Amino acid sequence: MAPSSSLVSKIKVQLKLAISRLRMVQQKDTAITKQQRRAMAQLLEIGKEESARIRVENIIRSDISTELLEILELYCELLLARTGLMEAKECDPGLEEAVKSIIYAAPRTEIKELHQARQLLVEKYGKDFALEAANNTDGKVAERVLKKLRVDPPDQDLVTLYLKEITRTYGVDWPKGKTKPAEEGHDDDEPSSGQAVMNLEEPLTTEELTKATAPRDLGPKSPVRIAPPSPSTDNLSPRIKLPGPPELKPGAKMSGLKKQSPNTGNMSDTKVDDIRAGKQDIVGGKIPDVDELAKRFAALKR
Repeated sequence: MAPSSSLVSKIKVQLKLAISRLRMVQQKDTAITKQQRRAMAQLLEIGKEESARIRVENIIRSDISTELLEILELYCELLLARTGLMEAKECDPGLEEAVKSIIYAAPRTEIKELHQARQLLVEKYGKDFALEAANNTDGKVAERVLKKLRVDPPDQDLVTLYLKEITRTYGVDWPKGKTKPAEEGHDDDEPSSGQAVMNLEEPLTTEELTKATAPRDLGPKSPVRIAPPSPSTDNLSPRIKLPGPPELKPGAKMSGLKKQSPNTGNMSDTKVDDIRAGKQDIVGGKIPDVDELAKRFAALKR
């Protein structure tokens, strides 16, 4: 027999593999069941009720099997969380129900990883313990596991409830005139009835149409688009700020030239005023006469 610590490590690894496999099988069975439910809805829609009642038993059996796999997955997770208790030679009372339920139910499933985990548990706790679990002589196997493993035909009331749920989900009128449309909120796999009446708006009158203006998005559009930033706690109403033309500021050299011009630095205020006055006359379109020119030259010679 392998050492206890080494065997517990093997059990731990195998439980992880079994959990992963159980989840995968559950997802696969659920997807197949959804397809079968659609087929049942089509049969009821064309009036083949007897055929639908027989075939729906497969859906019920598949749902029970999926529930069993879910229970076994929970037991595997429980053992994985309490692997420290497996170091003891005898089975701890906190693990007994989970261990015996797995030993009892694993051969009745098609999960190979669960079969290997069962063999390691049998090797860990002995053949006598495994016989008690396989025969359930002490009644330690969980009652819900025993119930899921029973091979009994489903009750007719359960079959009728399944058919009503399928017709309600897929909007099939069965029995005729008694099925209500499904409520909103179903996904694509479980569609609603599709018979909901849309609330249409009243058509616009001629006067309203003549007053209507053309939408702003008509005409050529710019190939460059800027998405507005999303609001945040720091900025609840963000806005896009586009960069404008740069403002030209005079440099240090230009400022110095404006303060002191070389042509007017040695002239008196009166001469400058006379020159400006002369420029204004020329700009205004008036040509000075000879007397005015003589006066200006005389002023410049002073």
